[in-house]
Amino acid sequence: MMDQSHKAQLVMELRRQGVDPRVMTVLEAIPREVFVEAVYQSQAWANRALPIGCDQTISQPIVVGLMTSALEVGPRMKVLEVGTGSGYQAAVLSRLCRRLYSIERHRPLSRVAEQRFHQLGLHNITTMVGDGTRGWPEQAPFDRIMVTAAAFREIPQALLDQLKPGGILVLPIGYEPGTDQELIKVVKPEEEGAEPVVTHLFPVRFVPLVEGLPVGNG
Repeated sequence: MMDQSHKAQLVMELRRQGVDPRVMTVLEAIPREVFVEAVYQSQAWANRALPIGCDQTISQPIVVGLMTSALEVGPRMKVLEVGTGSGYQAAVLSRLCRRLYSIERHRPLSRVAEQRFHQLGLHNITTMVGDGTRGWPEQAPFDRIMVTAAAFREIPQALLDQLKPGGILVLPIGYEPGTDQELIKVVKPEEEGAEPVVTHLFPVRFVPLVEGLPVGNG
């Protein structure tokens, strides 16, 4: 059973941390408990990451809130998410944009996330099982791209190439096992040949962004 007091405490903390008011409205409306496995239901509104299977996690609510705020999503935008996971971040983004495309490496996670989207009536999300490092070229360009797994050293060029001029990419970078990464915001320049503008946000800890698909991903 969800503890409403925990939700209220979390909402207050997210506001104190500076989560955008539009994002806060969505976070309060999306039932996070739907995206958490039964054994962790009592912790659904705790400000912590939780296991979701396939060695993946659902991110802390504060990380979801601040990453979404940094992405600056508008209601007419086309957004790409790399790493569907539980589907929680996708659900939040879908309430802020026109169309969301979400890629997941692990087919079992993608299937469960799709069921959750259907349950909540989120019909502007299109999912795909695939290699997130390659993006989704058939649907490019995107106004915004969010990556919920950490790149090892560099921003994946394929993702930058699929971003519209003036578009924003938010992702963690600098993956090393057992250490924090840095969340960065990348603004693609309007002028061809100019360098992207990179803003360093705060330390995070995500699973690695891995090329290819898992063995037995059926």
